[in-house]
Amino acid sequence: MASPVNAALCALLATAFWSFLGYALTRHLLPRALAIGAAPVMGWAVHSAATLPLFFLIGFSPLAVVVLAALCVAIAVVTLKLAAKAAAEATPAIPWWAFVAAAVLALVPAEAILPKIAPGAVHLADPIFDHSKIAMIDAMTRQGLPPVDPVFGAVGPHGQLFYYYLWHYSAAELALPLHVSGWEADIGLTWFTALASLSLLMGLAVWLSKRSAAAIWVVAFAAAASLRAVLGWIFGSYSLEPFLAPPTGFAGWLFQAAWAPQHLMAASCVVAAMLLIARYAQRQSVLLLLTLVLVVVAGFESSTYVGGITFAIAALAAAPLLLVAIEPGRRLRFFLGMAAAAVLVVCFAAPFLDNQLMAVAARGDNDPIVLRHFAVLGAMFPAALRRALDWPAYWLLLLPIELPATYVAGVIALVAMLRSGAPPREKLTVAALACLTGAGLSASWLLASTLGDNNDLALRAMLPAASVLIAAAAAGMLLLPRRAVIAAAALGGLILSLPDTAAMIRSNVDGTPAPDGAVLSQAPELWQAVRRYAAPTARVANNPLFLQDLTPWPANISWALLANRSSCFAGRELALALAPLSDARREAINAQFVRVFAGEGTADDLSDMAKKYACDVVVVVPQDKAWSNDPFALSSDYRLAENRDGRWRIYVAVKADPAAR
Repeated sequence: MASPVNAALCALLATAFWSFLGYALTRHLLPRALAIGAAPVMGWAVHSAATLPLFFLIGFSPLAVVVLAALCVAIAVVTLKLAAKAAAEATPAIPWWAFVAAAVLALVPAEAILPKIAPGAVHLADPIFDHSKIAMIDAMTRQGLPPVDPVFGAVGPHGQLFYYYLWHYSAAELALPLHVSGWEADIGLTWFTALASLSLLMGLAVWLSKRSAAAIWVVAFAAAASLRAVLGWIFGSYSLEPFLAPPTGFAGWLFQAAWAPQHLMAASCVVAAMLLIARYAQRQSVLLLLTLVLVVVAGFESSTYVGGITFAIAALAAAPLLLVAIEPGRRLRFFLGMAAAAVLVVCFAAPFLDNQLMAVAARGDNDPIVLRHFAVLGAMFPAALRRALDWPAYWLLLLPIELPATYVAGVIALVAMLRSGAPPREKLTVAALACLTGAGLSASWLLASTLGDNNDLALRAMLPAASVLIAAAAAGMLLLPRRAVIAAAALGGLILSLPDTAAMIRSNVDGTPAPDGAVLSQAPELWQAVRRYAAPTARVANNPLFLQDLTPWPANISWALLANRSSCFAGRELALALAPLSDARREAINAQFVRVFAGEGTADDLSDMAKKYACDVVVVVPQDKAWSNDPFALSSDYRLAENRDGRWRIYVAVKADPAAR
């Protein structure tokens, strides 16, 4: 099981390393409060985006990671010495106690990923479902770069990973030299991601308000959850059905920090990129431009939906405002700089762009993104009326419910700041952030992704907007003439959301007890036995539905967290996210594997597993119906390697018997 000590080691090392690198860079680019606040995000973004292609060339090994990290630290020391010669700014900074509060709040999403040890059982919290991609981290530490697809092993061109994996790569950077598991690195990086996001927003709020106290309000507003708990007490249903459609994961910062940290980091990169673009409009420099390129690349390579689509919409929306605000004599230079940045971004991100396009083509979906408004209202309304009312209901119902502390207060604050007498450079930055807010909320409102069961584009595109609204509301409470209205809206929403916050924290800490928790507690021994027969490059097969009641949807979670071996087919849900398969083929393969482990597999099914899907090692457990009707026992494609009575049977492919480690 994942060790909290090892996870904490990863978290602290990530914070120290990337914050130091980031501050050495941002000190030359941004005002002091922003430089301190943006340091963790920009340090992570620049380092991760720059080193990934280098490791493709020199190899991804513990020694390479340590040497490159030491070189980065040496460069950072030199640049900090140069920055120290500049005059210090007499401006407010983020208080140390605000960082302490942010570190404590960041424990909430990290706690959701930790195993909950109980007598004779291990429980998991619901967000662990989306962290089943931990298998990607283990695959990179085990097999290097470029990463293999850990969930599907069909013979052919699909050994390559078709997913935006920069965040998971940075977790592998932690796991490799520290010799910790991918699960432990994921927990540590989840904590760092939350802290880095809060640090950026605290710096932004302090810079906008010129008040250090704004930082603590960022932490408070980030802790706000939904109004569903309070409304549920009134109307008798947390989901608010049938008045509203069932909740799908469209939620604020605290929820998303636990479920989708890679998208949260991408959102932080997008916010930082908009700050850099506004800064470049005021002061052109090569260092600023190159930093912008790497931050944008990092955002895209962490989340296509957030760092790609949402950022592109926001940048296009902000471009006319920025050009008008720039002095006529400097517009051409700004335009050429942005054009050069766009070309460099495409060059850096070309492998990821190619992967995403190939994945879409392989899935056979000609319309991966469509224009479709967000469904808000429920079955209480007739279909025709519901379609008409959904359009305003998104802005008038859904956003106030899910962002109660910051939606109204943040919008008022942004408008007030744009109308204030602030210096032009600050108003230009606010305008860029307002464009980002509008772009993120509008993308969630009008665009839908069709590549999965959920509209992931809508669920994640709002994250940059939610982040900006947190900082704007915190700054607006202390600075503006309308601070009384802003404070009333923000504090009222915060207080009403606290019951849902408390329930979320309790769920993350306690997990969800399930009968299979007793089996999970013994799973480390099972997967250790499997690794005795599976070489690091081998692929294993187990029942895709094994321990399915531990997660909201079947995720083969014990394999994802503990196997440290790639799977030949990990299950429908993981293949949906990571394997470039058409809907029909994915469902057919899933049905085939489920059938085999239900004890109904044919000789042809087992032959496909050995030859077509490259299943080198197979494990059968008593929870499988195949335990009492074992098709592998008489198979000519597999031989029995180990039989632990009442625990497991391990079979090895006859023609692909990998050397044991």
